[in-house]
Amino acid sequence: MPKDETPAKQQNPLLVLGKISAILDSFSLRQPVMSLADIREATNLPASTVQRLVANLVGQGFLDREDDGYRIGMKMAYWAAPATRGREVLDVIIPSLRELRDFTGETACLFRAEQHYRVCVGIAETRHALRREMHLGELAPLHAGSAGRVLLAWKPELMQRLQDTRLEPLTDATITGMASLEQAVAQTRADGFAITTGERENGASGLSAPVFDSAAGLVAAVTISGPTMRMPREQCESWIEPLLDTAERMTRLIGGRFPGETHRPAV
Repeated sequence: MPKDETPAKQQNPLLVLGKISAILDSFSLRQPVMSLADIREATNLPASTVQRLVANLVGQGFLDREDDGYRIGMKMAYWAAPATRGREVLDVIIPSLRELRDFTGETACLFRAEQHYRVCVGIAETRHALRREMHLGELAPLHAGSAGRVLLAWKPELMQRLQDTRLEPLTDATITGMASLEQAVAQTRADGFAITTGERENGASGLSAPVFDSAAGLVAAVTISGPTMRMPREQCESWIEPLLDTAERMTRLIGGRFPGETHRPAV
């Protein structure tokens, strides 16, 4: 009998759990509905294994059938609720910052909006000796840098607050005209992320993406930041996908969803 056809009762339970985990992990906010072929491609599991396990998962309510596709079952959402209940949002998502820092080698931060500023509410610092100075509670203007760009893009009321505010130049690259800022913010929303170089600090680069809650409201901007000598434009672009993966993971951990769509922008 082929290995993938071995009856479940004869298989190592841990191996079966690993296969189930791989199937569930294949679903994302970018692709919430998947066919059996999609699942096979994402997991590299044999067709017979996928078919058998998916049928079992549907039977247990872990997956729901939707026409010719499947999505994560509502039973999973019921179980997920106690996982985060009583825990602060930041406690849930900050561990992902460390993973992003370890992958890129650069500082990973979370920013929230406060009045006309953005404040650092979470940080995993780079281990490089040469680094951008950043610490918890640090304030920075909303109009300069990638994190501010993301906060402005998904919180229109923040742009309104800036209408009567003078946009102070921090460097030669800082945007100081409202029309130019509105254009940059619109581009950020269309792209789903922002990359900036030298806007807040000379010789520094940043790459940011949004994290959303269950009402599709913006929770924070997750950011990779570091010296431009280590983060030129091409390096930042190579980290777009890992950054979006992290933002999506954070959003999923708090039961969030993207506004107006069930997938993130393609890059």
